[in-house]
Amino acid sequence: MPDVIFNGPEGRLEGRYHHSRVPNGPIALVLHPHPQQGGTMNNKVVYTLHHVFSRRGFSVMRFNFRGVGRSQGDFDNGQGELSDAAAALDWLQAVNPDAGHCWVAGFSFGAWIGMQLLMRRPEISGFVAVAPPANRYDFTFLAPCPSSGLIVHGDKDEIVPDASVAKLAAKLSAQKTITVDHAVVPGANHFFADHLEALGETVDTYLGANMDRIRPG
Repeated sequence: MPDVIFNGPEGRLEGRYHHSRVPNGPIALVLHPHPQQGGTMNNKVVYTLHHVFSRRGFSVMRFNFRGVGRSQGDFDNGQGELSDAAAALDWLQAVNPDAGHCWVAGFSFGAWIGMQLLMRRPEISGFVAVAPPANRYDFTFLAPCPSSGLIVHGDKDEIVPDASVAKLAAKLSAQKTITVDHAVVPGANHFFADHLEALGETVDTYLGANMDRIRPG
């Protein structure tokens, strides 16, 4: 999996990129959890998401937000990180100019950033939000949510209460123009310790059922 360095708003950003063997295959951007709480692109949940997308024929990239690993800059409370994600998507699209579809996925803080990116980039046709921190961040900007997607949560999450995620999922599911699936992984905590395989299977099953929104063209 090649290392990549690309230009971000505050300097160089570091990523890992997998290029699909599928001609004009879809692309996916995977976003990591909170930089100030140990979140990096090598987080196990982020790696699991990356692997699932690549196995499904996506060209996929995960990267370090500013100030993490070899990425330049300093933590910016979400605003700068959203700009980093936009720059990463620009790079991904430049490398794959004929990509059929574009997806964004994120874990925890990364899910919050990913959903904001979804609102700003109409070319994004699907999302996967793992343990979105609905109790800590405002998600009311999703009014309306522009794309269908999947929300995944563990019922033993000690950081984000199940009820807050269920409330967010129910609110988004009430919209008539999109479909938001809400999957709960039994026994999983916030980091899906000992449940990464179940998480991967959940996301893979969802992608498989939505291939009509993933195939090129």
